[in-house]
This record gives sequence, C-alpha cells and structure tokens, in this order.
Amino acid sequence: MKSQTAGELLGAKGPFSYSLPGFLPRAAQQEMADAVEQALQERSALVVEAGTGTGKTYAYLTPALMSGNRVVVSTGTKNLQDQLFFRDLPRVRDTLAVPARVSLLKGRANYLCLYRLRKAQMDPRSRVRRDRFQVVDEWAHRTSTGEISELGSIGNDDPILPAITSTADNCLGAKCPDFAECHVVKARRAAQAADLVVVNHHLLFSDFRLKQEGFGVLPGTDAIIVDEAHQLPELAAQFFGERVSTRQLLDLVRDTGTEMQEFRDMPGLTEAVDALAIAASELERPFLELGGRIAWRQFGTLPGATSALGAARNALGECSDELKRYAERSAGLDAVSQRARALVKRMDLITAADESPEAAATSVRWVESVGRGGALHTAPVEPTEGFRSFMAAYPGAWVFTSATLAAGKDFTHFTDTLGLTEARTLRLDSPFDYARQARLYLPRDLPDPNTPEHPEAVADMLLPLIEASGGGAFVLCTSHRALARIAAKFRKSAFPLFVQGEDAKSVLVDRFSRAGNGILVATSSFWEGVDVKGMALRLVAIDKLPFGQQNDPVFEARLEAVRARGGNPFSEVQLPRAITTLRQGVGRLIRDDADHGLIVICDPRIRGKSYGKRVLASLPAMPLLADAAEAAAWLRGLKAA
Repeated sequence: MKSQTAGELLGAKGPFSYSLPGFLPRAAQQEMADAVEQALQERSALVVEAGTGTGKTYAYLTPALMSGNRVVVSTGTKNLQDQLFFRDLPRVRDTLAVPARVSLLKGRANYLCLYRLRKAQMDPRSRVRRDRFQVVDEWAHRTSTGEISELGSIGNDDPILPAITSTADNCLGAKCPDFAECHVVKARRAAQAADLVVVNHHLLFSDFRLKQEGFGVLPGTDAIIVDEAHQLPELAAQFFGERVSTRQLLDLVRDTGTEMQEFRDMPGLTEAVDALAIAASELERPFLELGGRIAWRQFGTLPGATSALGAARNALGECSDELKRYAERSAGLDAVSQRARALVKRMDLITAADESPEAAATSVRWVESVGRGGALHTAPVEPTEGFRSFMAAYPGAWVFTSATLAAGKDFTHFTDTLGLTEARTLRLDSPFDYARQARLYLPRDLPDPNTPEHPEAVADMLLPLIEASGGGAFVLCTSHRALARIAAKFRKSAFPLFVQGEDAKSVLVDRFSRAGNGILVATSSFWEGVDVKGMALRLVAIDKLPFGQQNDPVFEARLEAVRARGGNPFSEVQLPRAITTLRQGVGRLIRDDADHGLIVICDPRIRGKSYGKRVLASLPAMPLLADAAEAAAWLRGLKAA
C-alpha cells in the first residue's frame, strides 16, 4: 500500500482529521507540506510565504518528522520556540505516532550557571541581594533543566540575571569546576542526540560562528527549517559584523572583579579594572541623547565622544595587558583575559575601519543607544556572501517560511539579499475570508505624512472611529515621536490606554486583551508577533507607510550601494521593505475565522502616488470603504453583533 504524502496526511483522510479535535483540512497547508517534503527529499532550498491561518507549523513539522532526517527548526523568538516545542510539536508527533527524539535548545543565557551562582553568593557586593540568591539556590537543587524561565519571578531585565547565567564571553567551558553538572552542556548533548531540534535564530547564527572555530553544538543536520524568516536579512547583517558595547566593558569589569576576590596581590590589575570602569561609564554619556542609530562620523561630532572612546580603548588595552600577567592563576582569570583581548581586537576593527568610497559600498559603521549606554558597530552593507557561507556550513535542505516574505508576488527583495537566487518560491494566500471579515478605509483629507501636524491629525481622525468601535484598537506607528504625540491625544479619551514603553510588551498585550475596549499605541516591535483574537481587537490603524527611519545609517548605506551599482533604491529596497512591513501590521487584525475588523491606513500617498496601486495589490482583497461615515457604520455593526 502506497504511503501517504505529507499533504495527504494533513487531508480529509489523514490522521489529523481523525484524531485531532477541531482540525480542518486546508488546501494551502497541504500544498505547503508537499513542497516542504519535496525540498527535504531533494535537499534543495524552498522559500514559502504562507498567509496567516495557513497552519504553516503543521505543514513543515509533518514532513520533517516523517522524513527520518535530522532537522533543525529555527524560530524568531524564545516565546515562539516554547510554543512550537511544548504545544505544536507534541500534537503533530503524537498524531503521526512517530518515535522521533526531540530537543529544545536555547542560548546559554537562558540556563542557570552553577559556577557563577556560587561566585555571586561569595561576592561581598552581592549581600544586598542575598534573599534573591537564596531563592535561586533553593530552585537550583530542584531543577532538572536549569531553564531560568522556570523561575517566574525573574524577568529578562532583572539585574540578578547576569550574575547567575553565563555568556559566550565568560563561560569557562571544560575548565569549569561545574562542567559535569552544567545545564548548558546537558541541553547541548540532548540536542546532539535528537532527530529534531528547536532553536531560535540568534542561536542558529551563534552556532555557525562556533562551527567556524570547530566547536558547533548543533547536530549534523539534513535540513534546516527557518520560521519567521522575514527577520533573517536584518539579523544576518548584524551577525556578520562586529560589535562592542559599553555593557560588555562593564561586564568585563564586574567579572574580573569577581575572579580577583581570592587574590590580594594584584594592585596593577585592580588599578586597571577601576580605570576601565570609569572610562566605560564616561563612554556611556555621549549615548544618552541618541535615541537610536547614528552614523559613525556623527558620533565623532558629539561633545566628548571622541575623547571618551579613546580613553575607553586605552583603559581596555591596559586591563588586557594586566590580565595577561595573571591569566595562569585560575580558569576564571584566563577566561576574562581572553575576553579582554577579544574586545580589544573588535574595538580596533571598528574604530580603524576604512571609510573610503570603495569600502563604504560594502561595509557600514554606526553607533546606537542601548539601555544606559550604547554600542559601536561595523557590518556588511548586504549579508549575501556571509549568508551563502552560512548555508554551506549546513549542507542539505533549507526551508524559509513566514507570513510575509514577498512584496506582492515578488520575492526578490528577500531572496537576493540572502543569495537565494536558486531557491524555489511558493506563495500561499491566507485562507481567511477578508472580503467577509474585514474592511479597508483610506482617509482622504489627512496632511502629508512628513509634515509636523500629521500625528495629531491622525489621532483626531481616529477618535470617532474608536468611539464607534467601542475601543479594541491597535494604533501602529512608524516612529516613537508619532507614538508620543498620538498617545497624548488619546489620554483624554474614556478608553483604557496602553502605550509601548510603559510596561513589558507581553504585559501590555495581555492587559489590552482582557480590557476588551482598550487602545494600544505602539511602534515597530508590535507590528509582528502579537496575536489578539476575538472582539478585543476590531480596529487596526497604521499612521503611515513604513518606509524605514530617515537617517538610519545602515539603511542609507544599503540604498547607496544599490544606487552605486545603477539600481533604483526606491523600487528595489524602500518600497518592497515598506510593503512587507505594512503587511505584517495589517496581519494583526484577522487571526481567526471568527475575527472581524477594520484596517485604516492613514497615509494619503496610497491614493496620490503611482506606487499606491502596488501597495494595495499586496494586501488581502477586502472591500474599500468610501468615507468615515461608512467606516464608523461598519464598526458599530461589529460592536452590536
């Protein structure tokens, strides 16, 4: 008897229809599953855009588990990683009755480091947090995985976190006295023995760097499946560059101080560490007012920036020299000595980078504010060559999928950036009935989006619509300035207001969902990865087309590179990027067959510019409302239903 294809397994006569409550066969899901199965068999590259509701997770897990291959699945975030591993993967594996060994692997900062916990408990500087360390210590004796997420009381920004976890910089590796009990080592061994490993994009890129040094931790794979693949171009560009942050310098100071605790005869090192602490703190000052990225040459014009950078480099060099003298005393001192040398090398690569016109066509330098300080960067303008080397390190099938990879029907913006010119592409529309479930409204009388009065005009136009809907509105902004001005207008409304930056993203989304009549105002991080189903969300408004931040040095460098080779930066980069980002924002509205709502795009350029037709053609087909009265009537109808 002929075995079923992956698509047939997901069909009306497959095991999912018989054994999984509520499962409904979807033609797009079956088509994607067959395409993934073919790519796995041929060991080829496939790029799949699968609209929201396709069920792409089942569409790639089914052929992956049935293939008998060793597969790595990479997701965009740790939350998606957990959802995939703890919810979707068990359901698919149980339904298919496949005895595959599966493993979840996260970056080392997600696992308790026994060595660093013990060091922190012995450090006199940690006494003010003794109660916190006691809680961690008690849990450390119970946990089998060491995953920090088990400690619900510790968030991602908790100051205790760096003291109880390791990084690639400060891990002692096999020299660690707790190596035999290391939770990271145990997780990696489980991954190496698994048939299917779930990772995230950052870990996948990090493994490539380790593999180049002969220490890759992922198993020999037959296939890599990348979900949320639209994030790759930006991540790849950053990964193939170099970065030094003020936080890294201060972490080096802290960890060196910890390793020096058992020694009392290193006055030169003590002096050098203190000098680096002062220099790193001084280097934080120029970053305070940045609020984002600026070009390297602009950073040099800020008061005190050049002198602070030079002082930090000198202090780092002196600290590195002193550490080298004492590196043999302990594994810990040896580790911080190696970190210091690596930071010196990276800082020199960044500060001495060539800025000739020829070099500017291939690499870009910039700085950005991060937390209380900032970071120095250099990166390739395009990650194409680096990504080809990345893929070559993992020979076999590659599958890239997301709800938004194409600009309309054109994948070129994604495939050319990553060098995927030979990959097969497949575009599958969302199965949701947008013509029935959604409406689109394009206000006519708003000012030009580049004028100062645009944010307030957007807020004034939206308020009557929000009142008609009874709340339940996402207002997605393209800048923090627009966010602040629009949110200020909404503070006088009667609806609960949730503003990005006033609490954690997950907390804001949860509170918005439970309120049922709230207004959430946010920028880029809320355009994707936010899933609010039902009547809690019935209006999504976008302030203007997301053409990218003006004066972003990385984006400007990419535009200049296209211009230098005779291309058209707007049609090749700016417009495709704006379309894919816009589609991410629009995709927040309809997340389920029962969802209904209104999309409002507050940018008159859609009607007035020639490219507007291309933008509209990229969106799901839905009726266009004529005016504000029709829009309000549609929303009132939803509220009454």
